[in-house]
Amino acid sequence: MTDIPQLRIHGVDDLRLDRVPPPACGVDDVVVKVRECGICGTDLGFLKMGSLRGEQPMPIGHELWGEVYEAGSNVAHVQVGDRVVVHPMANGNNIGNGGGEGGFTPLLLVRGAAGDPRCVIPLTAGVPQEYGALVEPLAVAQHAANRVAANAADKVVIYGAGPIGLSLLAVLACRGVQDIVVVDLSDNRLEQARRMGAVALRADEPGLSERLVELHGSEPFFGMPMPASTIYFEATGVRAVFEGIVGLAGPRSRVCLVGVHKEPASVDLVMLLAKEVALVPAMGYEHEFDEVLAMLESGALDPTVLVTHRFPLSSIEEAFATAKDTSRAIKVMVDCQA
Repeated sequence: MTDIPQLRIHGVDDLRLDRVPPPACGVDDVVVKVRECGICGTDLGFLKMGSLRGEQPMPIGHELWGEVYEAGSNVAHVQVGDRVVVHPMANGNNIGNGGGEGGFTPLLLVRGAAGDPRCVIPLTAGVPQEYGALVEPLAVAQHAANRVAANAADKVVIYGAGPIGLSLLAVLACRGVQDIVVVDLSDNRLEQARRMGAVALRADEPGLSERLVELHGSEPFFGMPMPASTIYFEATGVRAVFEGIVGLAGPRSRVCLVGVHKEPASVDLVMLLAKEVALVPAMGYEHEFDEVLAMLESGALDPTVLVTHRFPLSSIEEAFATAKDTSRAIKVMVDCQA
């Protein structure tokens, strides 16, 4: 094999499928034959920003599964042929997030798997391979749910019905949460939220606060009825949405910031204090890969309902154009062997 394709960002809105040498596996490393890699909103954000590696092209792609193609002599926990999901942040590799490797390629070098077994985690026989590339976004959602200690008694509002918002809906349902409202502007994504069991409301619907009071009851705040929703998840990354949630949130509710924001926001600290609203950011994941894999193995959820489109790596430009169209797409998967 002389060279292989590798998707890299060369600058703002400059995405190229380059030809690069195949990876060389060191004694502590694993080379993964990438089967599928999902397009994340972060990938789209990186493309708008340009490479995080200065003048060097930046490989992207961090939601993936595959098979062990080669394993270094010091690697003991996986062997050639094993199905694995890749933890992109383990060992500080930052795969697809500013590191030297990215998942949109047929062969991916995962450095240091011998010293940090979390780098590549085996998919047990009970986890269908179609679930593999969805473990990472589900882990983001699970981490957010863990950060606010979401439980079956909570009444939840999720702002944003993209892949992370709908992943939140899935993991919360697994925790027994039944009172879930999803807010978005995309009718297509709201319909998917309805199919997954949530009450779906348009963000521009008049009287949204009153609708939440109807659905979740009310809590008095200086004589004013406010929604009794206990958790709000902000999964849009839009400043005005976050500011609106903080204003809407009722007494002693929790607001979990999951969306990646690229500009400062304003918060009325007096109101935040008076309402005793807990503002809890959630970034990435810690031990949640194992928790998600256990959920998937139990059969408690089927995350493939999030997948709306599939493309071969050779059609990566069309795949990214589709992922940008929120009126049609939720999760776009790329077959990295085609």
